[in-house]
Amino acid sequence: MFTATLEGQAFSQPTGKILCIGRNYAAHAAELNNPVPDEPVLFLKPADAACDLTKALVLPVGCGSVHHELEIAILIGEPLKNAPEGDVESAIAGVGLGLDLTLRDVQSGLKEKGLPWERAKSFDGACPLSPFISAEKIADLTAINFSLTRNGQIQQQGCSGDMLNPIIPLIAHMSRWFTINSGDVIMTGTPTGVGPLEAGDQLVLELDGLLKFETGVQR
Repeated sequence: MFTATLEGQAFSQPTGKILCIGRNYAAHAAELNNPVPDEPVLFLKPADAACDLTKALVLPVGCGSVHHELEIAILIGEPLKNAPEGDVESAIAGVGLGLDLTLRDVQSGLKEKGLPWERAKSFDGACPLSPFISAEKIADLTAINFSLTRNGQIQQQGCSGDMLNPIIPLIAHMSRWFTINSGDVIMTGTPTGVGPLEAGDQLVLELDGLLKFETGVQR
């Protein structure tokens, strides 16, 4: 079972469920021809979807296109249930980066049939996570800049200030529907620029000058 690292040390709890939001950036919704939602579009990835972002990414075989979706990831350190926004920030243990890997062809087929997305979003290894830094190092959760470079070219750039549902209100909202436990991870949505990964790709992920990781892609 995958266990996140916080400030270079294994976190006290193994990684639990991963709570995700779709279409949290208007430009990303537009690039996939999706309407901007009236309320958060929530979905879950199981613990087995988590894997180490600093190791080579292994893409599923025979499942069609695999898209990268770079996101700010939040590591939860204290349980939250029906939490007011004022209780959320103290429950955040760490901030990092994650990839919401998506089987785009599979997802498109499921959406056409009006079926759930789990096969496209929740397969083993579908959520590579970086090591986390202490939340105390983030001056402003509404002004986090992050980026993904693929083969030397900027592929995705985002700022948490552009989120339709900012981090603190988002987590409070999630806690009304799901109990959030220590070790759970919140994925906060992806900016524009998503696209397919190919074997041999070299990726560089950065967060506000505080985190920088390199990884490769293989089949």
